[in-house]
Amino acid sequence: MDMSAAEVKRAASAQPHPTSSPSAEPNGSEILVRCLQAEGVQFLWGYPGGAVLYIYDALYKQDSIQHVLVRHEQAAIHAADGYARATGEVGVALVTSGPGVTNAVTGIATAYMDSIPMVIITGQVPTPAIGLDAFQECDTVGITRPIVKHNFLVKDVRDLATTIKKAFHIARTGRPGPVVVDIPKDVSLKTAPFHYPERVEMRSYNPVKKGHGGQIRKAAQLLLSAKRPYIYTGGGVILGNASAELRELADILGYPCTNTLMGLGSISAGDPKFLGMLGMHGTYEANMTMQHCDVLLAVGARFDDRVIGNPKHFASVERKIVHIDIDPSSISKRVKVDIPIVGDVKDVLQELIAHLKESAAKPDKEAVNAWWSQINEWRKKECLAYRKSDEVIKPQHVIETLWQLTRGRDTYITSDVGQHQMWAAQFYGFSEPRRWINSGGLGTMGVGLPYAMGIKLAKPDADVFCITGEGSIQMCIQELSTCQQYKTPVKIISLNNRYLGMVRQWQQLDYGGRYSHSYMDALPDFVKLAEAYGHVGIKIEKPSEVEPALKELIRLKDRTVFLDVRTDPTENVWPMVQAGKGISEMLLGSEDL
Repeated sequence: MDMSAAEVKRAASAQPHPTSSPSAEPNGSEILVRCLQAEGVQFLWGYPGGAVLYIYDALYKQDSIQHVLVRHEQAAIHAADGYARATGEVGVALVTSGPGVTNAVTGIATAYMDSIPMVIITGQVPTPAIGLDAFQECDTVGITRPIVKHNFLVKDVRDLATTIKKAFHIARTGRPGPVVVDIPKDVSLKTAPFHYPERVEMRSYNPVKKGHGGQIRKAAQLLLSAKRPYIYTGGGVILGNASAELRELADILGYPCTNTLMGLGSISAGDPKFLGMLGMHGTYEANMTMQHCDVLLAVGARFDDRVIGNPKHFASVERKIVHIDIDPSSISKRVKVDIPIVGDVKDVLQELIAHLKESAAKPDKEAVNAWWSQINEWRKKECLAYRKSDEVIKPQHVIETLWQLTRGRDTYITSDVGQHQMWAAQFYGFSEPRRWINSGGLGTMGVGLPYAMGIKLAKPDADVFCITGEGSIQMCIQELSTCQQYKTPVKIISLNNRYLGMVRQWQQLDYGGRYSHSYMDALPDFVKLAEAYGHVGIKIEKPSEVEPALKELIRLKDRTVFLDVRTDPTENVWPMVQAGKGISEMLLGSEDL
């Protein structure tokens, strides 16, 4: 007869345990747990192994931190990442040495590319064995160095508490990012006095927070003199909790605004000044306004290749650029700017707003109205229109219906990567920040379900939907088991077109229709698979079934539900800027091919 987890724990507790000699000083594992408690950590995602067993023993003896046992280390990092994106807090994960670390690398790189504050604790072989190819040894510091904001190898237990304090400080300040702390097994066992510093100072790390006053004044003057202004914002506005300031600035100026994929929700999709997402799959009006503006205010964005297309094409139109960013290395990295402002975006926007309010000058109303007339002409293209069908489910229709059913509700949308990600970004109207959780910089398949798990633990009363595809969901589908164990009732909407859709789209457009290994030929029965994990499975194939199925997902609030939506396999994401093209050289549909 199977034993429940509680019965197993009681049985284990009844067995004799090795006695440890009493010590006035905590060991490294206990120091680590106390540090995490001091930082207010509530959730820890991880997977045990030999090098971290002392740490797991220390976790067993406390109950203020809930450990979540995932089914793969990659999912531990993704879940902590999703938690951090939705809450703004530092996400924390724990993995063992060797393959535990290498399995976590994709998750760490994903967080690094999107500047997500995280602390990842990794186990390491004992210090005398480091460099001797010991069992489950790898060079964690060397492997993770290019994909972390910073990393540490703790060789002395007396340095552990200070190192953890530094890790959290580095992760959450300046441009956020993941920090790895590698702890050898003997360090986790040795004892030391415990003292957790209230604050730390590092001479080599002093991020600038306050923007230069003179530069901010110049920016205000330039914005007020603009004839064709544009406000372009990225994920930095979300990470910097500066959405309220951005909205106030836009209202004061009355200028058009756009968000990158990572910035969606910083200004409400329902605001008439919002032109939609820009970039490779951005709207026609957003991209044309970007290309033809005369003054561009870039806030917390980095002029990514998926945003501006070919830099030479972008530079072909003369414009003045103000760039606000916490990271000086991001300014003039891809596009030369005229007024750089290094500082916390929230602080800088507050100062910029103050200058605009105090200024006697006002925007050129006549010129700005003429600019809006041009923008409204571009809007008439209706670039997101798609051909409706009564025969086959269009993926855009699924997202639009979900948005209509969840408007006004506390809703979080995660996505994996591919066509479904772009359709979610285009057709779900995000009105608040931190509600759209996806992998932007690295473009990692498999993140959607772990992201949703992490968010649901942090936001138990919210509706959490994972928009995915039949390819992406299988990357971390084993986490359906974690959802069952920890009762995180997320809703999975798989837009199943039987293809690796974005790959197929590129193959159609750029590779002569040679669909090399992009067709998913042996898919599981997702309904039965969901049910095998103890969840609800639903499959739909007709457009008339979309709304009733989504309503059922919402009704089943306390159950994880997997909705397998059989969508049109030929549907493409439009608009599209092909590789090497300029931002205004868009394909708006198959008629442009």
